[in-house]
Amino acid sequence: MVQNGPLIRYSFANPDEVLQLRLGENSSRLDLVTAGGAEQFTASKLKQKIRGTSVSYEDLAFKFLYWPTARVLGEENVRTRNCWKLQLRAPSRESQYSNVLLWVDKASGALMRMEGYDWNAQLAKRFEVVSAQKIEGRWFLKQMRVEELQPGTNHVLSRTYLEIKR
Repeated sequence: MVQNGPLIRYSFANPDEVLQLRLGENSSRLDLVTAGGAEQFTASKLKQKIRGTSVSYEDLAFKFLYWPTARVLGEENVRTRNCWKLQLRAPSRESQYSNVLLWVDKASGALMRMEGYDWNAQLAKRFEVVSAQKIEGRWFLKQMRVEELQPGTNHVLSRTYLEIKR
């Protein structure tokens, strides 16, 4: 992963694949980068899982950050960090999630935890920062745990770890 301002580039190997995420003021856009240029992901492709993991292309696109209906539910600690707990509601059924709960570090603005709920209001997926790393004076994600849950039971179906190596 390489970040340059509002542009995040994800590179995968075996087979090679490059994704480019552009974070804008009012929306985000996830593209597949090919020799011919950049091709935007369709709504149906966004729901697909990436390389057999629990992570979907929609998860990488951060679309939920732009949902217009959001409210602060309160404050909670995540891994000793004082966080705002927010609820965001999907504007349409294009998303796999009906709503998302976010825990945002009050001091840094970093996303510490995310829970995605399906359209039956059941917890379907949980993301949580496990560790961070300091690179050139700035904090970056080092490891994140992603759990896909069996809705209605909280039974973990799969667990994936995303690691960013410097």
